[in-house]
Amino acid sequence: MMMTSTLRALLLLPLFLGASGGGGAGVNFRFASYIGDHMVLQKEPAGAVVWGYGEVGGIVMVTLHQAQETIMKKIAYVKEQSETWIMILDPVKPGGPYNMTAEQVIGKERYSQTVYDVLFGDVWLCSGQSNMEMSVSQIFNASEEEAKAFAYPFIRILTVALVKAEEELEDLTSIDLPWSLPTPKNLGHGNFTYYSAVCWLFGRYLYDTLKYPIGLVSSSWGGTPIEAWSSWRSLQACGVPKEEKQITFPSLYAGPTDHSILWNSMIHPLLNMTLKGVVWYQGENNANYNTDLYNCTFPALIEDWRQAFHNGSQGQTQRLFPFGFVQLSTTMSKEEDYGFPRVRWHQTADLGYVPNVRMPNTFMAVAMDLCDRDSPFGSIHPRDKQTVAYRLHLGARAVAYGEKMLPFQGPLPEKIEILADKELLKLEYHQKIQVQKQDDKIYEISCCNNHQCKWIPVPMGNSSSQTLALKIDSCYGTVTALRYAWTTWPCEYKQCPIYNPSSALPAPPFIIVIPS
Repeated sequence: MMMTSTLRALLLLPLFLGASGGGGAGVNFRFASYIGDHMVLQKEPAGAVVWGYGEVGGIVMVTLHQAQETIMKKIAYVKEQSETWIMILDPVKPGGPYNMTAEQVIGKERYSQTVYDVLFGDVWLCSGQSNMEMSVSQIFNASEEEAKAFAYPFIRILTVALVKAEEELEDLTSIDLPWSLPTPKNLGHGNFTYYSAVCWLFGRYLYDTLKYPIGLVSSSWGGTPIEAWSSWRSLQACGVPKEEKQITFPSLYAGPTDHSILWNSMIHPLLNMTLKGVVWYQGENNANYNTDLYNCTFPALIEDWRQAFHNGSQGQTQRLFPFGFVQLSTTMSKEEDYGFPRVRWHQTADLGYVPNVRMPNTFMAVAMDLCDRDSPFGSIHPRDKQTVAYRLHLGARAVAYGEKMLPFQGPLPEKIEILADKELLKLEYHQKIQVQKQDDKIYEISCCNNHQCKWIPVPMGNSSSQTLALKIDSCYGTVTALRYAWTTWPCEYKQCPIYNPSSALPAPPFIIVIPS
C-alpha cells in the first residue's frame, strides 16, 4: 500500500518538531546550543559531557554510532526545574566521524535530534580580548595561512557571539560561527570576528604534533578588562572594588567593562563542556585599570575557571587543567607609564616564570619582542601571531602533554652576585643564553644613596654560555634591585638581547631584589 504524502507528514511531524523546536509537546527537545554537526568532543581518558533540553518526566537516550554500528547508548532523566538533561559518554579514542542521536519518547510521540560528523580529540577554549580576537585575515601572510585551511579537516572551529548578561546564563544565546571545518572564508571572515588567528594557529601547530582531531572554541571580546571575564567569586577573593560605571580606556578598542558581564554570557554557558585546556590573551585593558590587582585577579580567574569547568563537567575536565597565556606584547605610547611591564610581571603572579606555586600547570608565550609599529590595526595589535601561537604550543606540548626535554621557556637568572672590586653585577642563568645584541638600556639597577633610590640603565659586559656581566660603575651608592625589559617597548622585532640559543625563545622580563 502506498503512503500518501499527508499521512507521511503526520507520522514524521513529532520527529520534525523535536528536532527543530516547533510548537506542541516536546518543542523544547534539543541539544545544547554548541552541540552540533562537525563538532569535536573530548577524547579519552575523560568522558565527553553531552546535554540538552527535554520534557520533564521523560527519559532521554543518546546513541553514538559509526556507519551502521552502535558504539554506545546512554540514558538521562530530564530535571524538573531546569528542563535539562545531562550525561557523560564513555571515554572514546581519538578519531571519527560519528553520528550522535538524542531521542525522547513522550506517550506515543518520539522526538529526536541527530548531529553528524562528530570527532573525538582534544578541545581547547581560547579567550581574551582583541589580540585573541584578531582573525587570520589580519595577520602577516594572511592569504597563505587561509589557503592552508583545507589541509586540516580534523581541526574544527567554533566562535561564540559577543553577548553581555547581568546574570549567569545556562546556555549560549548566540553563536557567530557554529562548529565548522576550516575554510579560507571562515578563517578570514573579517577584522576582529572569526576566526581567531592565535587560536587557529595554536590548534594547527598542536595538530601537526599530535595527529588527531582538535576542537577550538573561541570566546573573546576586544577592549575588555579581566574583571569582565571573572566571576563574582574570584573578584571578591581579590578584594576588587565594585566597578565605576563608564570606565574609559583611552586609545583602546572599547568593549564591555562591567564586572562578570562576559563570564555570565560567554564562559558560564560552556561549563558543562569537557575541555583539555584553555589559552588566554588579555591584559592590555588592565594596564591602566586595577593594574596592581592583576597579580591576584589573573591567578584567581585561572583557579575559579578550573573549579567551575571541573564541576560543570561532573569531574571530567581535569581539576587543574592546563592553562596557557600570552604575556603582553607592546604598543607605541607617547610617555612611559609602566602599565604594560607591571601587567607582564603580574601575569606570572610576580615570579617572572610559570608554572609556579601560585599558578600550577600553566604555560606562557613571551611576546614583548614581537612589536609591530606599522600594524594597520594599531601597534597594540601586532600581526605576527604565528610566533605567538608557536611559542604557546611549545608550552602546551611541555605542560599539557608532558613532552620531556622540550624547551618552552626563555632564560631567567637563577643567581645574582655583586663583584664590588670589579664594579660588576654577575648574572648566572638557569639555561644557556645567546647574547644576540648589546643593549645599554634594557637592564636597569635601583641605585640607592642617602635613602633615595633611582632606576638607572647599566650596560651589558662580557658573557659566557650561561653568564652575563653588567657594568654598575655608574652607581655611587648601593645596588638594591635589578630589572630587565621594564618598558612598554623593550626592543625591536625579535631583537631583544637575550634568547635561548636552541629554541630562540626570548628571556622574559623580571625584577629582582638584590639582598645587601
